[in-house]
Amino acid sequence: MTVIALDLLKGFQLLYSQYLDPRGHGQHTRRLKHSVHYTCKMFKQTKHKSRDTHTWQVWALYMVLAVNFSEEQVLKQSCPPCDASELCNCSSIGLDFIPQELTDKIITLNLSHNRIKHIRSQDLQQAVNLRALLLQSNTISSIDDDSFRSLGKLELLDLSNNSLAHLSPAWFGHLLSLQHLHLQGNSYRDLGESSPFSGLRNLSSLHLGNPQFSMIRQGNFEGISVLQYLWIEGGNLSQYEPGSLKPIQKINHMIINLRNAKVFSAIVRDLLHSVTWLEVREIKLDIEKKSLVQNSMPPFKIRKLTFKDAWFTDQYISRTIVLLKEITSLQEIEAIDCVLEGKGAWDTTEIKISGQSFVETVSVINLMIPNFHLFFDLQGMESQVKQLKRLTIAGSRVFMVPCKLAKHFSSLQYLDFSNNLLVNNRLDETICEKGWPSLQTLNLSQNSLKYLQETANSVTRLLTLRNLDVSQNKFGDIPDVCEWPKTLKYLNLSSTQIPKLTTCIPTTLEVLDVSSNNLREFGLQLPLLKELYLAKNQLMTLPGAAPVPNLVVMSIRRNKLSSFSREEFESFKQMELLDASDNNFICSCEFLSFIQHQARIAQVLVGWPEKYVCDSPLAVRGVQVGAVHLSLMECHRSLVVSLICALVFVVILVLVALGYKYHAVWYLRMTWAWLQAKRKPKRAPAKDICYDAFVSYSENDSDWVENIMVRELEQACPPFRLCLHKRDFVPGKWIVDNIIDSIEKSHKTLFVLSEHFVQSEWCKYELDFSHFRLFDENNDAAILVLLEPIQSKAIPKRFCKLRKIMNTKTYLEWPLEEEQQDMFWENLKGALKS
Repeated sequence: MTVIALDLLKGFQLLYSQYLDPRGHGQHTRRLKHSVHYTCKMFKQTKHKSRDTHTWQVWALYMVLAVNFSEEQVLKQSCPPCDASELCNCSSIGLDFIPQELTDKIITLNLSHNRIKHIRSQDLQQAVNLRALLLQSNTISSIDDDSFRSLGKLELLDLSNNSLAHLSPAWFGHLLSLQHLHLQGNSYRDLGESSPFSGLRNLSSLHLGNPQFSMIRQGNFEGISVLQYLWIEGGNLSQYEPGSLKPIQKINHMIINLRNAKVFSAIVRDLLHSVTWLEVREIKLDIEKKSLVQNSMPPFKIRKLTFKDAWFTDQYISRTIVLLKEITSLQEIEAIDCVLEGKGAWDTTEIKISGQSFVETVSVINLMIPNFHLFFDLQGMESQVKQLKRLTIAGSRVFMVPCKLAKHFSSLQYLDFSNNLLVNNRLDETICEKGWPSLQTLNLSQNSLKYLQETANSVTRLLTLRNLDVSQNKFGDIPDVCEWPKTLKYLNLSSTQIPKLTTCIPTTLEVLDVSSNNLREFGLQLPLLKELYLAKNQLMTLPGAAPVPNLVVMSIRRNKLSSFSREEFESFKQMELLDASDNNFICSCEFLSFIQHQARIAQVLVGWPEKYVCDSPLAVRGVQVGAVHLSLMECHRSLVVSLICALVFVVILVLVALGYKYHAVWYLRMTWAWLQAKRKPKRAPAKDICYDAFVSYSENDSDWVENIMVRELEQACPPFRLCLHKRDFVPGKWIVDNIIDSIEKSHKTLFVLSEHFVQSEWCKYELDFSHFRLFDENNDAAILVLLEPIQSKAIPKRFCKLRKIMNTKTYLEWPLEEEQQDMFWENLKGALKS
């Protein structure tokens, strides 16, 4: 059994070397076959040795398959975007190792939030142009010393939130271009015996520390001379060797999570000449009486000190004020989200004896005082506030400042009491006569003020006040008259539930903010106003320009503005910025024409064109105003209709002219006559023939027809009966029917042709309505009498049948000689009898 186990162990070692080592991925199939063959051979050699051999065989086969499956999984764990992309994002895909297909084209490699445990020497050797390497939130516990050797261009390295138990200088020795290094959230307890950062000459920001970090030694920061940003998570930092941070000559901003007050004092002493802004978090301030500037000579460099999530008591805060006075360069102190245990029973005598403070700015934000209702009025601190220029006490439940203390803020220019508990009567006590004599800016937003007139009366005592913010109070209706400081230039009344503006608003203003109210109009006379903010109201049009002639900036965002005209826009002569975004614009043709072709619009409109969207018409809802193009019909409907009507009229005129020129009316009338004629029988029966001839003649030839031809024919023996329109047409009957009926009841049709006939409209009319019936049925029914010489060319072309007859048939010509007239009558009578 021992021999079998040893043999199988050798086999497993071979399998491990071939499969579990990622460097052996090359000849996968060949090695797998070889390994299976090797294992089976071992099975045959050991089969006879023991009955337990079968169990070992099964276990060995399982190991081979498991190793094979493991390699298949490894091969699947790749990052396709890393092939040629400059940004290779392999975050959160469950990688156990760094992908092998990295190239020199990659600039940023994100491997965060995976399961990588180890970084090997060859993993990153191809990524020579890498600028950013993100490895945070893995389980990295070991890194080969030369893993980053080829990353000479790397600028950002993030190894935070891993399992590194120590930091090796060898890791960073070749990162000559590194500027940002993140090492926080690991498990190392210290930085080692020497500096792991000695080769990082270009380092700009450094994040280090973790909950187990407990010691900083001298020499840990050797090699770093300048840092813009240093963050040390040292919540459990208990050992700090003095002088450890002194090698860093300049730190712009340093953040340190720290609970140990003694370590805090030691760090402050080391940073007096290097750090500009020191931010201390989570400290429970229990400062020793030992000086913070011991063995240090001014000038100091530290200008700003911030306490965040810190814990103070009355005793320690008094001592802190005294000790901080020694740092003569300190100009600003902040306390954010801190807790003050006590009642304000500070040792004002010790504070006063310690001398004048050089701090000019104090900010207290969200200060929690458990016994706030028992807090004293800070009497005795008057001498310490004379040099203050900026004071912020926000979110700290302040309800008043004693008038006696307020009078000693002789240099204060900026006061922020936002998000507190001030009411109007307490405000009147806080801003008393001769209080805050130099104040220029006052922020009273988010308090409990309800009466704008009383608020105005209170701040009237501030003779130098220029800027007033009373936003997010509940004023509601405001009076018509209020008294304000004559120096007031800026007034913020946003979110104060004002339904209407009145002349209570001072005319001295240059900036007015009345956003987020219920305003429906704006018509105040403010001749000096330069900036007007009307966002989130109910305005439907732009304010008039006449009351605010010097307006430079206006915001009317998120109102009910549907459009604005060229005249409204251009009336603001001084306008440089207009924010009319997020309104429900009606994209009419006039509005689009103006806003798309106004040269200044892109320079003046804030948010153009992304935040200017059509609400109607429905077809373009949601489309950017600058991208909408309406049709000609939509934009100029009346003009288009007028043009269409004019065009139709012109077409009709043209058709009438063409019809007149080419006798279209005649052809239409002839068609109608033909249709009428078709409705009647082809030929009237013989018993219906009433006349021997229907006579068609010109009125100018009536004398010859009625006095000569009628007498000759009707008095002949036997007589001929003629149909004359004057005599025989039925009165009241339609002329067309009279003509057609007369022709149909006549044996012949006699045309008395002359120049007058050709020119006679009446004769043309008769021919118009008889032409088809006469000459389509029987050309012999027509008798042509030429009263005077006439050329066939003189006959209108439309009388084509008549022209044809004259060209092909003999016609009777009235002779002027009397001796020939008897022959004419005989021929005519013969024609009528035929």
